[in-house]
Amino acid sequence: MSPDFARQHHQQSVSMTESPHLFALTSPFAMKRGGSLLHGHLAYETWGTLSAARDNAVLILTGLSPSAHAASSASDPEPGWWEEMVGPGKPIDTTRWFVICVNTLGSCKGSSGPASIDLDTGEAYRLDFPELSLEDAANASHQLVQGLGIERLACLVGNSMGGMTALAYLVLHPGSARAHISISTAAQAQPFAIAIRSLQREAIRLDPNWNQGHYDESRYPEAGMSIARKLGVITYRSAMEWVGRFARIRLDSEQREDDPFGAEFQVESYLVGHARRFVRSFDPNCYLYLSRASDWFDIAEYGHGSVNAALAGIRLERALVIGVSTDILFPLSQQEEVAEGLRGGGAKVEFAALDSPQGHDAFLVDIAGFGGVIAPFLASL
Repeated sequence: MSPDFARQHHQQSVSMTESPHLFALTSPFAMKRGGSLLHGHLAYETWGTLSAARDNAVLILTGLSPSAHAASSASDPEPGWWEEMVGPGKPIDTTRWFVICVNTLGSCKGSSGPASIDLDTGEAYRLDFPELSLEDAANASHQLVQGLGIERLACLVGNSMGGMTALAYLVLHPGSARAHISISTAAQAQPFAIAIRSLQREAIRLDPNWNQGHYDESRYPEAGMSIARKLGVITYRSAMEWVGRFARIRLDSEQREDDPFGAEFQVESYLVGHARRFVRSFDPNCYLYLSRASDWFDIAEYGHGSVNAALAGIRLERALVIGVSTDILFPLSQQEEVAEGLRGGGAKVEFAALDSPQGHDAFLVDIAGFGGVIAPFLASL
């Protein structure tokens, strides 16, 4: 499917369909760090109806692992990863807004990434996929929005890694959105987050089954992925929540492993179960690529080495910046930096510091807190 055909098709059908779609990127699609992607595509879903003036579009850019399925729809009734946030009468109200959620470039949830088939070879790209940056993900998402016939977003929403992608989108495409909601993110990767992600990648790469990216279902780097996921989950939540949920409660004797160093506490068992559900649902090479892309991100590149200058170069009418006091991965100070920088560009910025105990993952579960500031902000646009 050619990009021109894709644009025409989506412009004709965008107001009447809610099923998952594939959008064909221009081919070749140039990548920031060199090289290009041929026959690339993005997976996305939509909810609501695009207005005749095409001025009510809200784009959601996700964290590292979610799919485009943010919420249920008539064509896919399965609950989405942000089910309580997106929908009729919900904080992101689809009776007013036309909502688009994109599965990031580089993922394995429908968009082109290392797990995709290279049409030139008939095999998965694996480590032959071009080096990926969050700027590439931003440019791909912008191309999709343009392909849908939307010149300017009403609001761009980005959380976690998606918040960094959103900042790249805004700095690379001036005037592309009227408003922005920035959630638990950063203007540049900081040492603690880089260190954690480095350990996650090392756990995967040191698993013998990773085999330089050449694994299969029978020889799969399950141990490495499990450790990587456990490390992630530990940083996604706060020490306060771990104490509140698990304290020092031990497993019953029949729940313990025979291994003398196996899981003994409930918190250990929780991490094991969480990792087990994740390791086969996300491709290890995609994990490596997106993790490294997050480390590389630094908006200061667009402000002559200054984060504030780069953020001040973003032109928005309104912005809402939300952070969580218990977030150790993207601490509140980084949200304050984003808010101040956007104010420097002339935007009217609201800043919300929430006390959610869930840490970085609070935006996924504390709907009362996050929805309580997102709903009135969007209603005021």
